[in-house]
Amino acid sequence: MKIGFVQMRPVLGDTAANIKKITSLIEDIGDADLVVLPELCNSGYNFKTGESAFKAAEEVNGSQFIRRLEELCKQFNFHIVSGFNERDNDRLYNTAVLVGPGGYIGKYRKLHLFLNEKDLFAPGDVGLPVFDIGTCKIGMLICFDWIFPEVWRVLALKGADIICHPSNLVIPGLCQRAVPIHAVTNRVFVVTANRIGDEDDLTFTGLSIIADPRGEVLSQASSDREETAAVEVDISKARDKNATARNHLFDDRRPEEYNRINKK
Repeated sequence: MKIGFVQMRPVLGDTAANIKKITSLIEDIGDADLVVLPELCNSGYNFKTGESAFKAAEEVNGSQFIRRLEELCKQFNFHIVSGFNERDNDRLYNTAVLVGPGGYIGKYRKLHLFLNEKDLFAPGDVGLPVFDIGTCKIGMLICFDWIFPEVWRVLALKGADIICHPSNLVIPGLCQRAVPIHAVTNRVFVVTANRIGDEDDLTFTGLSIIADPRGEVLSQASSDREETAAVEVDISKARDKNATARNHLFDDRRPEEYNRINKK
């Protein structure tokens, strides 16, 4: 199958402009089977007040943004993972949604909130779901989740072949160096779709990346341009967890020695 990313600069608070931009960029990506978009790309990121973030958010049901993603998935016969500023009653969540040709499939809500996100969003409460789309199994993480190795391993243990990682990264270089390591230590494909540009005091770092289960970088974007990329991958490589003929990535684990991980 073919997996790819869209790297873009969302417009803060303007869903219609972001839909238009995503539509234009996706039309350039070609015959991909799975496309990953950046974090909060329906709304932009650097909101100064909860009121402005709430105004730019949508509920999953009735979302014009998700409806447009559904139309694109049906038109191009692919799946999309996208960041989404989600309103749920009086709460906001920093969410990633999975959409396919048949419509909306499911969501993940960001577990590890970064800096001022803690003033705007509620912590994720839907766990770490993995979705079977037939050709592969997909897990989702969002931006700062990258620094926590536990979530990558949980998704891999649940059978994820590809971990989709919508992001708005602002710390130069660190995540982009870590992604191939997470890929090789869990034997999964990873697609990190980052954004570019500035919003007030934040500068986003671009360098969106696709890494394979051997830790090889299959594609990487620039640091400052809107662009797309897609690469052909062999999903069976994510299902081979043998490090050597006598070492299996999961079977050789010693979980009885890892209890400290579950303690604060």
